[in-house]
Amino acid sequence: MTQTIHKLLVANRGEIAVRIIRAAKELGIPTVAACSEADVDSQAARMADEIHILGPARADKSYLNVEALLGALKVTGANAVHPGYGFLSENGDFAEAVVAAGAIFVGPSAQTIRRMGDKAEARRTAQAAGVPVVPGSPGELFDVESALKAAQSVGFPLLIKASAGGGGRGIRLAENAEQLSEEFPRSQREAQAAFGNGAVYLERFISRARHIEVQVLGDGQHAVHLFERECSLQRRRQKIFEEAPSPVLSQQQRETLCESAVRLTESLGYKGAGTLEYLYDDATGEFFFIEMNTRIQVEHPVSELITGIDLVQAMLRIAGGEPLAFKQSDIRLNGAALQMRLNAEDPARDFFPSPGLVEELIWPNGEGIRVDTHLYQGYRVPPYYDSLLAKLIVHGADRAEALARARMAVAHTTLTGMANTLALHGELLEQPWLHSADFHTGTLETWLAERRSGGQA
Repeated sequence: MTQTIHKLLVANRGEIAVRIIRAAKELGIPTVAACSEADVDSQAARMADEIHILGPARADKSYLNVEALLGALKVTGANAVHPGYGFLSENGDFAEAVVAAGAIFVGPSAQTIRRMGDKAEARRTAQAAGVPVVPGSPGELFDVESALKAAQSVGFPLLIKASAGGGGRGIRLAENAEQLSEEFPRSQREAQAAFGNGAVYLERFISRARHIEVQVLGDGQHAVHLFERECSLQRRRQKIFEEAPSPVLSQQQRETLCESAVRLTESLGYKGAGTLEYLYDDATGEFFFIEMNTRIQVEHPVSELITGIDLVQAMLRIAGGEPLAFKQSDIRLNGAALQMRLNAEDPARDFFPSPGLVEELIWPNGEGIRVDTHLYQGYRVPPYYDSLLAKLIVHGADRAEALARARMAVAHTTLTGMANTLALHGELLEQPWLHSADFHTGTLETWLAERRSGGQA
């Protein structure tokens, strides 16, 4: 590496911290686990070469505390930071502060993070690169009158969306002008509370949309794609089941979609791993860019399994000054992969968070099965953070084989001590609509509602 990473500070926790530490170890890079007081007995802390305690359990006192993380850099002598996903991973100010401190931020530049984090600016950037976007307002909106005027060209139904932020917050549906007048200030308040920015924009609502995203890698000069992921099975706009490639795209659609993603990535001079999210209109076969996530994603393993490329290692190599080690023609689509998220949530209590002590723990093994997790027997899952416990990931020669391995992986997993979503995935894998890939972004919530009311219980 030309700008060698001598020691890596892992500014995250849970399974992604474990994943980063493992990738760094394989490259011979020493690691520091930056932990809250609640995570001193975590798997990441056990695996890292060093531990640095950031502060108390609360995220704002630890994983979101920029000063504490910069202090960790200084004290440990680490010269690079990997932010993982969530927390400060898409915070331009943090990326800038890391670089100002003389260290390497493993990810794109602060400027790129800010540019793509602003949804209105991201739309403009996509349009400039010739990438289609969902019809919407030309810029940010701050009052109802402007929104009503913009709605005339966007058309109803439409979504009111926070310009800054993600995670499904600040999004409201309006089916007519009256609803728009009611929901606009609510969306503004939610956006202000969640992101400190009340700016919103309008976007046409596509009733039967699929959520399809493209994984990209860039070295600042060139970019490649690792094909697409189908992420339509969501609850409250949070994904729970992902697969690669999408089971519904033709080869021509795949090429058009992925080429548009590379075009946009290269226009940014992008460095690192990123994901471009699209809506796919089932009725028309059209693709629309919605946003770019300037970080590694929870669902990245399915892209790794269909291409054989370790994305986290690639991020570290790029951050260390290496150019991309492969061209697009070197990346071949191999089979199909599925990922099931296991969360400490109780499906019987509307997915109420259910942290607790890991009592019995048995993971599946065998060909085409991978588990990404931070759990170990006797570990007490803290109540302060995201509920993700593990990801069951399977690979097969085709989608049918992957689905068969997914059923086997779920059947051969034992996780007791807390309510979790394992059994739910078992039920999900029996649904005919899953096997036929006849679903869209609203399908999972409809199925869960039917299940609660006794329709499938």
